[in-house]
Amino acid sequence: MKARHLLLLLVSVLLSGCTVGRFFVYNFADTRDHRKFPSRPLAASVEPYHYVVAAEEKGPRTIKYDGKEQAFDDFLERHRTVAFLIIHRDTLKYERYFKGYDPAQVHTSFSMAKSVMSMLVGCAIADGYIKDVQQPVTDFVPELKENGFDAVTVEHVLQMTSGLNFNESYVNPFGSAAKYYYGRRLYNNMAHLKLKRVPGTEFEYVSGNSQLLGLILERSLRAKGDQRTITDYCNDKLWSPLGMEYPSSWSIDRKEGGIEKTFCCINAPARDFAKLGSLYLHDGKWKEAQLVPADWVGRSTCVDTTSGSVARYQYQWWLPSQEGDFMAQGILGQFVYVDPARELVIVRLGTKYGGVGWSRIFRSIASLYE
Repeated sequence: MKARHLLLLLVSVLLSGCTVGRFFVYNFADTRDHRKFPSRPLAASVEPYHYVVAAEEKGPRTIKYDGKEQAFDDFLERHRTVAFLIIHRDTLKYERYFKGYDPAQVHTSFSMAKSVMSMLVGCAIADGYIKDVQQPVTDFVPELKENGFDAVTVEHVLQMTSGLNFNESYVNPFGSAAKYYYGRRLYNNMAHLKLKRVPGTEFEYVSGNSQLLGLILERSLRAKGDQRTITDYCNDKLWSPLGMEYPSSWSIDRKEGGIEKTFCCINAPARDFAKLGSLYLHDGKWKEAQLVPADWVGRSTCVDTTSGSVARYQYQWWLPSQEGDFMAQGILGQFVYVDPARELVIVRLGTKYGGVGWSRIFRSIASLYE
């Protein structure tokens, strides 16, 4: 009888349409999630940019990993890779797809979207929507004053040093990240954010910060009478001028009146993700147009360990070493890696990490392009 009651309860939850029910229906996050959620379109550019393709491919032929020499293509496929691109000096030197993927295949960004949010915050400061990174969060989200957010600045949120009380778990259906990912009430969830420590004292990577950046951007636009959505702003500031080749999208929490899931969920093919890396490789400049301020690019990708920050993270970008390289990174092994010294961009998309330390692989590959 107990088993029957448990089964009935589970069925009831699954059919209720609640966040927990959707968690069990969808199971866990995967690279097809862009098909599950409503979204807003990121349009292909009317003037698409195509990377020059090298006349002669230059990429790794073999790799020594775990003490064994093996063909690089086999290594990629074995370790759950679906797309792998190497762009050197704006020329596509190496491109591989696996498991039925091709250049037009849309892939979910997961947390690589956090780095795009950083780009958009830099644009919003340049456009005068946000004064600077020291502006209090409550200038944009005054309802958080009663929860102590007067002491939280935009920079704290960018640096993941806000002190936010947020459970970063996608495998716990009752955790904050799962609620934000599968839920349909992001505005309500953000209105109830709380702190667990003094802002500016400790780094803790939690997606709630990046979703709060989305709300800050949306509110900053509205305060100036700008009715564009975050997706519209992204289209205007980045997607169209970068010459994105393929129709893409940004997932939102609900169809009517929703907000973009800015901690994740930009859906695009590998070549278009690569252009985001190329933009930062060129200090925010693209075809003579300064799309993102150069000083913002610099501040976003340099080591800063003040005010609770850590050397490995800056303004929603990961810093895998202290040698100037940086990368956007997603939970299932999505990467846009940039090595400015070698004029190199690498994109790796996968269905899982595949048990590989990818930043170490990228740095090894970079040595081929000295």
